[in-house]
Amino acid sequence: MDDSTSPSPPPLPTNGNDVSARQWAVILHLSALAGLVIVGFGHVLGPLVIWLLKKNDLPSLDAVGKNVLNFQISWSIWFLVSGVVAAFGSCLIVPLALPVGTFIAWLAFVINGAIKASNGVNVNFPLTVRFFS
Repeated sequence: MDDSTSPSPPPLPTNGNDVSARQWAVILHLSALAGLVIVGFGHVLGPLVIWLLKKNDLPSLDAVGKNVLNFQISWSIWFLVSGVVAAFGSCLIVPLALPVGTFIAWLAFVINGAIKASNGVNVNFPLTVRFFS
């Protein structure tokens, strides 16, 4: 019997709770963009609010929320460090470009995390300190 002619198995049915968890994971990742509107710690407050509201309803969102919060808090530290380097090394071009590069990297990681979450993949962000495990 030739296996190449056999039909492929049907896709597994998706659980409604799984789809909801994916949608909330995407919202959780994208809520960090609140930092663009709420200056200061909006990028931490957005995911924190979503995580606190949904972690008990969707158990799979608990791990994603901790991961996103660890990422946002860690990158707050990297933003601070890049700002200090830019302030003390302001006579050079590279230190002035450091906060801009940090922001662009943060934005790329947030968008990439949301895309991966929509595909059901939990992403481990680079340069992230684990405050919550």
